[in-house]
Formats: sequence, C-alpha cells, structure tokens
Amino acid sequence: MSHSVTSVLSQIRSFQTQMGQSAVSPLTEAPKNNAIQGLVSPQEVQGPSFTETLRGAIAGVNDAQQKSGALAKAFELGEPGADLAKVMVASQQSQIAFRATVEVRNRLVQAYQDVMNMPL
Repeated sequence: MSHSVTSVLSQIRSFQTQMGQSAVSPLTEAPKNNAIQGLVSPQEVQGPSFTETLRGAIAGVNDAQQKSGALAKAFELGEPGADLAKVMVASQQSQIAFRATVEVRNRLVQAYQDVMNMPL
C-alpha cells in the first residue's frame, strides 16, 4: 500500500512539473497559508446595501400606487390625457407591485421566525 501511495504522489508531482506548477508538498507539512484566496472582503464590495435596496423597492411600489391613484382621479375628472386603458394598466401594475411587496414581507417574517425557532 505504501508503494501505491508513493507511486501516485510521484505521478502527481510529474504532472505538476509538466504543467509548470510547484511540486506537491509532503502530507506531513501543515499549510503555511490557510486564507482562501480570491475572495473579496466586505469593505471592497460595491453597490447598495440591503437597507437601501429594500427602501428603493418600497419607494418604487409607493410611486406606482401614487401614479395609479393620480391617473384614476384624472380619469374621474374627465381630463383629456387619462384614458381608461392607461388607468387600468397603472392600477394592475400597482396591485402586482403591492402583492409582491407583501409576499417579500411574508417571506422575511417567515425566515426570521425560522431563525428564532432554531435550537441553540
């Protein structure tokens, strides 16, 4: 068995040498660097935070509902730019956005409850 392990290690070393990589270190040596390479630390991550993303999504839903309400009011008052098709489309868009927001809230609450119910 010792002979087969030595044979496999020598084959690996020869393949690595052919590929231009360094030889395999003996199994008895501890790795000198345990850090995972290639990961980005949290300080280097760019983009909006979760709070900003959630705030923007809620603001978008609010804007859709206000637009829908304004179009409905304009249609009721008989303003020339507000036709029934625009009012109905805006109304459906705001309803879908609101339902999606409620679903996200429900899933966040469920995830929170799952975490809180985990045994320690």
